Amino acid sequence: MENQVISRDPEIMGGAPVFVGTRVPVQTLLDYLEGGESIGDFLEGFPSVTRQQVIAFLEEAKKRVLESIS
Repeated sequence: MENQVISRDPEIMGGAPVFVGTRVPVQTLLDYLEGGESIGDFLEGFPSVTRQQVIAFLEEAKKRVLESIS
């Protein structure tokens, strides 16, 4: 992602995409949202991730999805 919200390193969580500066996989956020949990619930469970990181990730994901269907 352009603003360095997500990183990938084979030495961290086996190379899974994680929020920068954490060991929290992006997939965990998606699982929370898919399960009907809120962003607040996710942040409560993973305080090393900031609300700004979550919003930036979701905005970038939205942008990429909308670009792919244009």
